[in-house]
Amino acid sequence: MNRDAEATRRRLLRAATEEFAAYGIAGARVDRIAAAAASNKAQIYHYFGSKDGLFDAVFDLMCRETLDAVPIDPAKLPEYAGRLFDSYQARPWVQRLAAWYRLERAGSGTLLPIVLESNAAKIDAVAAAQRQGLLPTRFTAPELLGLVLHLSGFWSSHTPELDARLADDTADRRRQVVVEAVAALVASP
Repeated sequence: MNRDAEATRRRLLRAATEEFAAYGIAGARVDRIAAAAASNKAQIYHYFGSKDGLFDAVFDLMCRETLDAVPIDPAKLPEYAGRLFDSYQARPWVQRLAAWYRLERAGSGTLLPIVLESNAAKIDAVAAAQRQGLLPTRFTAPELLGLVLHLSGFWSSHTPELDARLADDTADRRRQVVVEAVAALVASP
């Protein structure tokens, strides 16, 4: 792919990230994405096949960037959770894209390879740490990973009413809560 084509593809992915984060898959409009990317709808279909294909490409890129920026260390799950929290703070669209993905793709039968692969690798790492005695076994490896991931994104997943009660919390305090909650989770019983 030549540089102009790659630049167009990157612009489309950036514009699509903003559009999908704001409106979800169903609400996103390819004409707005094309306009924001200084491109046209034909290019979206050329590079990604469909609006769903474009969403999948956005989600794949987001997952890869997160995996590169925040590798798991199962022996230090509280710190991993804190780094995930930091990543979500720096890239707030990640949690919005994940919410749209859960809402609009649940039960669709479409499972993204990057998500399957990253979950499998993380679960294997947690299971290995459990076998080595580094992590407790009161939860299975998938359950423990799920709890850590949800605690890392806790602040973006509750109701506005609870958020209003927590409005005075600083980012540092919110991070501290995540790290301490995961530390309590993995503490020996």
